[in-house]
Amino acid sequence: MRTVTLEEHFVTESFLRAVRAQGLSAPVPAQMVQMQAKLLDLGAGRVAAMDEVGIDYQVLSLASMGIDSLDAASSTALVADVNDELAEATRAYPTRLGGFATLALKDPTAAAAELERCVNRLGFLGALIDGTTDGLFLDDARFLPVFEAAVHLGIPVYLHPAPPPEPVRQAYFSGLPGELGYFLSIAGWGWHAETGLHTLRLIVSGLFDKLPELQLIIGHMGEGLPYALARSSGVLSHVAPDLQRPVADYFKSNIHLTTSGYFSQPPLRCALDVVGIDRLMFSVDYPFSPNTRGRAYLESLSEMLSSEDLAKLAHGNVDRLLGIGSAAPERELL
Repeated sequence: MRTVTLEEHFVTESFLRAVRAQGLSAPVPAQMVQMQAKLLDLGAGRVAAMDEVGIDYQVLSLASMGIDSLDAASSTALVADVNDELAEATRAYPTRLGGFATLALKDPTAAAAELERCVNRLGFLGALIDGTTDGLFLDDARFLPVFEAAVHLGIPVYLHPAPPPEPVRQAYFSGLPGELGYFLSIAGWGWHAETGLHTLRLIVSGLFDKLPELQLIIGHMGEGLPYALARSSGVLSHVAPDLQRPVADYFKSNIHLTTSGYFSQPPLRCALDVVGIDRLMFSVDYPFSPNTRGRAYLESLSEMLSSEDLAKLAHGNVDRLLGIGSAAPERELL
C-alpha cells in the first residue's frame, strides 16, 4: 500500500549557524545531538530510512525553532536559502521527497512572496508555519496576505507547534526540576494545548469565512481538539461575532488532521468519530519519532479500519489534498 507522510522534519547548516549566532541552543536541545545527523540528511540516508519501512513519499518541513528570534530581514534571507536547499533535495528525489515552504512571518508581505516563489518556481506543496510570531497569533490581520497567497496558489498551510512565548513559559512551565518544564512546554503538553488554541482562534476570528477555500492542516491527532470539540463548539459558536457556522463545522470543510507522533488507537477513534476518515492523514514526525514505530502503528490499524479507509489514511487523502500520487498531473513550474 502506498504510504505518504507529511510532518517530517529537516534542518540545514545555514539554519543552525543562524540560530546559534543569536546565542540560542540548537533546535530541540535535549535531542539534537542524536537527531542532528538525521535532520541534516536530505539525501540517500533519509530515503534509505524510508525504504526500510516502506514509506513511498515524504513531505519535508524545517524544524525551525529559533527562527522567530531573528529580525525580519535576516529571517527572510535565511528562509530563502533553506527553501532553495530543500528544493535541491526534492529535485534529486522527485518521486520520494516533497517540500513545505518555510516562511519568515515578521514580514508577512515578503512571506507571501516567498510562498509564491516556493510553489510556482520550486514546486513545493504548501507551507508549514510554527506557532506565534512576536507573540502574535495568526488571526492578527497583518498575516492575512500569507493566507490569501495560499488560497490563490491552491495549497494548504500546516500549523505546527513552537516553544511558548517567554511570559507563557515563565507562568506555566517554570519552577520544575531539570528539563521537566521544557518538555512539559513542548511535546509533554504545551505544544498541543497552544496549537489547539491557535486553531480555535483562527476559526472564531472568521478567517475561514473570509477565505472559505483555505485549507489548514494540524498534526498530533488534532492537538486535543477532537476530544474537546463538542464543548468548545457549543460555547464559542454562540459568542463569536458574525461567525457564519458552528465552530465544529469548519473541521468538515477547512481543517485536516495528521497522526504525527501519536501511535495509539484511542485518539484515532475519537478523531474518526468527530471529524471522519476523509480529513485524516498518516504522518510519523520523523526523526523525532522513528519510521519503524509509525509503520508498526499503521499496520496495527488494519484491525480497526477497512482496507478502503486505511488506504485513505495512508495516502488517498493526502494525495488529493496536495495533488500528488500517480494520478496527479505534473506541476508546471514558472
